[in-house]
Amino acid sequence: MPTEITKLKTQTNSKLEVRQEADQTDLYLYDQITTKGEDGVSAIDFRDALQSIGDVKEINLHINSPGGNVFEGVAIYNMFQQNKAKINVYIDALAASIASVIAMSGDAIFMPENSMLMIHNPFEGVVGNANELRKEADALDKITQLSVSAYVNKANGKIDQAKVQKLMDNESWLSAEEAVNYGLADQILPANQAVAVLDGNAMKHFKHIPKQLATEENKPKKQEPVASNNPEEHEEMDFETIAEQANLRAQKISHELQELKGKLYR
Repeated sequence: MPTEITKLKTQTNSKLEVRQEADQTDLYLYDQITTKGEDGVSAIDFRDALQSIGDVKEINLHINSPGGNVFEGVAIYNMFQQNKAKINVYIDALAASIASVIAMSGDAIFMPENSMLMIHNPFEGVVGNANELRKEADALDKITQLSVSAYVNKANGKIDQAKVQKLMDNESWLSAEEAVNYGLADQILPANQAVAVLDGNAMKHFKHIPKQLATEENKPKKQEPVASNNPEEHEEMDFETIAEQANLRAQKISHELQELKGKLYR
């Protein structure tokens, strides 16, 4: 039977790719994980894909993702846990953050020797009042416990809950060898040519990104030069130039104060 390639359109321009041949299916999670309608792949996209696939004996889930929305990721993890097919997970380049939890849904996890698995404590950007923030913190605590359980269950005794929590606290970037040693992967494959999907949004939240994953585009931007407050450096400037620079600084400070006020009273 020839291979049938189907690209399922999400609510945005991104695509979740599905390839089917006989009773085997390959899905490619090569994007960030988002809610429906945002730029990425959502739990709804996976639900629709699995429904279109129907009953198959094996599903090969290929992951190259920096993670994303933790609640969407948990939903995806649960879908694969509940699926009757054998789930083979291939971490083609990177499974970071909640994408690493999705990877733990695999009955077997394969990592090329140049791929990485990153685990850390989940986070969410939230704006709200005190009650809303406490509610969100409680929800994140539950996600943390679910993540710990997912890692520990996959490890099958190689590491305990305390060790997993320490790895998460330290934002641990694990090589294929380390992941196998910890029981978080089953087999190391030869190196491949896949490039890790790691956009600027992910870079802002990760603290210990390995040098080989940091691209020129994602490096911290240099600060714009600002006028010095040292009077000696203004000796050769005319009065109008100095006044103009002072006015620009005042406008900048005023703008920053307005932004801060807006954040405090949202």
